[in-house]
Amino acid sequence: MNNRYYKRITACFSIILVVVIMLSMLSAVGVCPASAKEFLPATYQQTTNFYTSYGEPDLYASVLGDAEVKRGETRDLKIVISNRGVLYGAKSAQGVGTSETKQALSIKELNYESLRTVAYGVKATLVTNSEYIDVDPTTNSQTLEEVFPGQLPDPLVFTLTISENAPAGVYMLVLPLAYEYQKDIRMTAGSTAVQGMPSKDHETFYQTANKTLTIPIVIEPEPRLEVTEVSGQLSAGSTSTINVTYTNTGELPATDATARIVAMKPLSCGGSTQPLGTIEPGSSKTASFVIASERTAVAKTYGLDSEIKYIDTDGEIAYSSNMKVDVPVTPTEDKLNITGIAIIGIIITLIVIISKNILRSMNQKNRGIE
Repeated sequence: MNNRYYKRITACFSIILVVVIMLSMLSAVGVCPASAKEFLPATYQQTTNFYTSYGEPDLYASVLGDAEVKRGETRDLKIVISNRGVLYGAKSAQGVGTSETKQALSIKELNYESLRTVAYGVKATLVTNSEYIDVDPTTNSQTLEEVFPGQLPDPLVFTLTISENAPAGVYMLVLPLAYEYQKDIRMTAGSTAVQGMPSKDHETFYQTANKTLTIPIVIEPEPRLEVTEVSGQLSAGSTSTINVTYTNTGELPATDATARIVAMKPLSCGGSTQPLGTIEPGSSKTASFVIASERTAVAKTYGLDSEIKYIDTDGEIAYSSNMKVDVPVTPTEDKLNITGIAIIGIIITLIVIISKNILRSMNQKNRGIE
């Protein structure tokens, strides 16, 4: 009898414990409502499909502004992602009969199906396959929340750095896109609320997609001037002619070119500019600069700044990048100054006078002996 009574008490206690746990879970859900994405989607058996639609996003990319870049520059490249997706239509999957409820649900589903061509969570990553173009890693991957057909979102901004040694030409950058879109819409008629999930009238099933686009970047042809040879000797405290040879390694001529050199103490330059004329691609011109060095100049190689002003193919004034002209300065040659010569002269004079006095004394002594 006691055992039977004990079993009844245990069973009642278990039932009460289960009820308390369930109430706690329900209260937690009520206090902290979860979004629909935190629950598993409703299964096909719990949904109804009235239409099957056709079409999907069709993404393209275009450069906003100028796609031409110059050697040695760092600039922002603005890319706009556009969606040309077309909804081709919808096919009825099942009839609705005379049910007004089904008719209302089918109309709602058709409205939801119209968003099939929207691209969601578009991730764009700009990739370069050229050693001459670098994409800033802080900007090379960006995301758009959604891209609707016929609407242009804000441009994605990527930062590019072009090498000074980049040959002119067209470079193709790669832009892989990853996104998702509505693959299917099925109506739930509120059945999700029975399962403890947020009440929705439909369930969306998404499809992931990928597309790789190419972005053409043009590096402009232009003159490219370099210092290829420096000749001449310069010693501390002297003035000498230094010959600087400039070579055009670019693709276009530099017309009416004028070379300029900037010398700073302890060096100075009398005529800092020299005309060179037109420097054709692959050819060289030499400018001669008269450089003076102070006597206190330290014997070493001095790097002088140089640039060339020229007329480009558009008739505009242009400047080359800064170039270094290495001028070695050797120690000053040892020469006797006026003071040293005077001292030497005085010493020689004293020696001569002393020698004469000694000889005179010796002659007088000899005469006395005789």
